[in-house]
Amino acid sequence: MKSPSADSSESWIQVSVAQWESDLLRYARHLTGDVERARDVVQETFLKLCQQDREQLDGHLVEWLFTVCRHGALDVRRKEQRMTTMTLDAVMESVSLDPLPDDVAEKQDESNRVLRLMAGLPPNQQEVLRLKFQHSLSYREISSITGLSETNVGFLIHVGIKRLRELLPDTSYGRE
Repeated sequence: MKSPSADSSESWIQVSVAQWESDLLRYARHLTGDVERARDVVQETFLKLCQQDREQLDGHLVEWLFTVCRHGALDVRRKEQRMTTMTLDAVMESVSLDPLPDDVAEKQDESNRVLRLMAGLPPNQQEVLRLKFQHSLSYREISSITGLSETNVGFLIHVGIKRLRELLPDTSYGRE
C-alpha cells in the first residue's frame, strides 16, 4: 500500500507532465531538430524529475524542467557531433504540434511568417525569443535556463524583435 506522500508525489509529477510536456517537446525539438530525439530528451527530463525532492523544486520547477531539457538536448546534439539548423520544414512541422482553430487562420499565417523570418536569426536570439514568446518565460527564468545574464537575455530579445520588425512588411493601417 502506498503512503499518502507517495500519492501526492505521483500526482505532482502527473500534473507537471500534463502542464509542461508539450512545451518541453517543442523546445527540445527546436534544439535537436528531430521529434524522436526530442521525445527521448523530454522523457529523460521527467524521469529525472521523479528523482527530485518536490520541496526543493517548489518555486522554480519551470526553470528546472527547461534547464534539464536544454542540457539533455544539447548533450544529444554533441553526442551526434552535428549541429542541426532549423529548416523551414522543421519550423512548419513544429507549429503543427499544437494545431490552431480555423477561426485564427490569419494569426497563424502571420505567426508562420514570423517563424520563417526567425529561422534567419542567430541561434541564441532564436532560443531566447522562443523561450520568451512561445513558452512565456521571464528574463530571469530564461537566464537560469541558458546561463546568460538577464541583461544579455533582454538585449538578445530586443535585437531579435528589432530585426524581425525590419524584415516584416509594413502592416500598419492607413499607410500605402
